Amino acid sequence: MLDKLQSVEDRYYQLNEWLSDPDIVNEPDKLRDYSKEQSNLEETVQKYREYKAANEELEEAKTMLKDDLDDEMREMVRGEIEELNGRITELEEQLKILLIPKDPNDDKNVIVEIRGAAGGDEAALFAGDLFRMYSRYAEMKRWKADVIESHETDMGGFKEIIFTINGEGAYSKMKYENGAHRVQRVPSTESGGRIHTSTATVAVLPEAEEVEVEIHDKDLRIDTFASSGPGGQSVNTTMSAVRITHEPTGIVVSCQDEKSQIKNRDKAMKVLRARIYDKYQKEAEEEYAENRKAAVGTGDRSERIRTYNFPQSRVTDHRIGLTVQKLDQVLQGHLDEITDALIVEEQADLMGQ
Repeated sequence: MLDKLQSVEDRYYQLNEWLSDPDIVNEPDKLRDYSKEQSNLEETVQKYREYKAANEELEEAKTMLKDDLDDEMREMVRGEIEELNGRITELEEQLKILLIPKDPNDDKNVIVEIRGAAGGDEAALFAGDLFRMYSRYAEMKRWKADVIESHETDMGGFKEIIFTINGEGAYSKMKYENGAHRVQRVPSTESGGRIHTSTATVAVLPEAEEVEVEIHDKDLRIDTFASSGPGGQSVNTTMSAVRITHEPTGIVVSCQDEKSQIKNRDKAMKVLRARIYDKYQKEAEEEYAENRKAAVGTGDRSERIRTYNFPQSRVTDHRIGLTVQKLDQVLQGHLDEITDALIVEEQADLMGQ
């Protein structure tokens, strides 16, 4: 571990030198990449320096014990040694976590797609609940949520809603929401008071930068049409809605949220780029480790990951067997208790490999 940490610190020094080099400063791409890498290494280097300083203090304290000390001073030095040993152990655990390879997508913005699945109108209403939950979570994190495309139902739910969340580390937290979410409650349409079970699927995609996904104009088929609202009625007589088909992959994206065709096209391209990036990334992962299962599940969107039980006011995350009796708070966007537990579980699994 110490060799790895020293190599990280050496790399950090090297990046410092490069970022002071006028030739690098004049190359925006290199400057951006080196600055991002240095920022990613900073916490590890800082903890490593704390670790080295604590070890030096420990050696000094042990040396002091060999001197001719009175009883009070000797007891004080022993207390300092005990405290330093505890601090060093704590720093070692933190450094082990920091040395775990970081998901390269963690710092990215995300595109979230929520769809009502089994359960008809109730599933669509639940999809709306999930959208509001993530919107409030984004507010708490000082992220920005922006709707790209939505298909509302007459009852106020969503058959489908696609939105972006922009903010530092958005993917690092939101990626754990990938999967099927199940709700157990008495629907407002149920006169007999029977509990129904419905599901909605959530897909979280890292937003891909243009440099990561190359899309050729010749591979795109772009159609325009008039926007429509609930029930299919036309809400816009201009042809502002856009549908883009990426013919090599067959991926189709449409957007009608904006009144401007140009804005709708820009939003649709953002979603298209993310879906293509996600497709290629998944293919590469499957080729690398077809049967490898991630710490918190496969990430398969058909996999049930969480249940929201209204009668018992509880939320259960099935991947780690965590149950919290805080349904109201969770639906108000208080997801950190669940997310933090998933992160700890994933880190423990990666450290054990």
